[in-house]
Amino acid sequence: MLKKARIVSATIFFILITLLFLDHTGTLKAYVGWMAKIQFLPAVLAANTGVVIALILVTLIFGRIYCSVVCPMGVLQDIIFAGKRKAVKKARMQQSYSKEKKVLRYGVLILFIILMVAGVNSVAILIAPYSAYGRIVSSISHPVMPVAAIAAVTLVVIVALALHGGRTWCNTICPVGTILGFFSRFAIFRIMIDTSKCVKCHYCEKRCKASCIDIENQKIDASRCVNCFDCIDNCKLNGLKYGFAYRSKEKTNEEHKKSTPDKGRRAFLVGSVILAGTVTARAQEKHLDGGLAEVLPKTEPERDERITPPGSRSHKEFYSKCTACQLCITQCPNHVLKPSTDLKHLMQPVMSYTDGYCRPECTVCSDVCPAGAILPITREEKTVTKIGLAKVNPELCISCAHCAVRCPAHAIRMVKGIPAVNESKCIGCGQCENLCPVRPISAIAVSGYKVHKTEE
Repeated sequence: MLKKARIVSATIFFILITLLFLDHTGTLKAYVGWMAKIQFLPAVLAANTGVVIALILVTLIFGRIYCSVVCPMGVLQDIIFAGKRKAVKKARMQQSYSKEKKVLRYGVLILFIILMVAGVNSVAILIAPYSAYGRIVSSISHPVMPVAAIAAVTLVVIVALALHGGRTWCNTICPVGTILGFFSRFAIFRIMIDTSKCVKCHYCEKRCKASCIDIENQKIDASRCVNCFDCIDNCKLNGLKYGFAYRSKEKTNEEHKKSTPDKGRRAFLVGSVILAGTVTARAQEKHLDGGLAEVLPKTEPERDERITPPGSRSHKEFYSKCTACQLCITQCPNHVLKPSTDLKHLMQPVMSYTDGYCRPECTVCSDVCPAGAILPITREEKTVTKIGLAKVNPELCISCAHCAVRCPAHAIRMVKGIPAVNESKCIGCGQCENLCPVRPISAIAVSGYKVHKTEE
């Protein structure tokens, strides 16, 4: 029963969050956008205290339910492992108990936190589970280099590890798995071995995707158990059960001695202190002119500063919280957000006006961002938020006046045949740059502000 409930819940979560990344129309965000916002790392970065506390409390009570139901990367590994098990169902599974790799596990977590604190998010987010899964899915329907290449490599690694050892990624590499694993050590409800019924046949151990069942010593490493409940379902002698773990004071003390996190626990606490201090191009189609001559595609201009979306407030806030999950990119209806190829901000969104412009009435990216990198912003607030300033290159300008006519902020007027930009009115939406007929580089281009401004 527990296994079936887990499979049904995980299937629903997995399908809906996958469809959210594939939905380029933005239809689903109003219904299932909350699923992205209850992912652990985005909730931490968004300082969504309620969600973080709720996830930790659920783990302290029920164990790592999150990793088997809510996390799409965890469910993906279960699907791969189940496929392997079905393919070799008549053969003996090769899984066996392995000790916790504390040095690797907590070492990766501390390195991850250090990189996030240092602002090297582009490296740290490579192993963030939700973001990695988002890049894999978005690259299937909307492949953009280098995101697609990195997503492909990630998928190959995930498949290889899942086929070889089930939840190896979750229990050695994943920072979220390590954090929740620390709390699940003390879960009130856990899977336990009934020593009066267990005959040490090793069947459950050989089929454990987390390699956390030690039949010889008749104990289960609760920090690595992801509560898939396969073992309970597989044991014909009812030798395993899920229930209250603190019935016997004597047994509890003995278990605490055996499962004391020692160095790993200290490493986790050090990492937690650091973490607590920091909480806070798709391809363009060819176009032809009236004479059937090919129109050159636009080229990204050199900007004094890159542009970040309204609601991100500043470069520092945006890049310190963005996990490059690609959700805002896939949801952007105007095709303005693109994954950066800059190594420092690799795969994190950057605004480009080659294929569209940031419509003043659109707030989609701020609505879907789960990490707090783009904070919610109303349409009224967006119309007075300045993310950049348009600048004219008079040597390229052909005096067509398109920019002056179409500027939604009325910030451009023609002076002696050349557009003049009123800095106090320009919001940096990029409509002028996008509509400029000059190719390949627009005669007017927007440069971003490191810190966004608002009209006084």
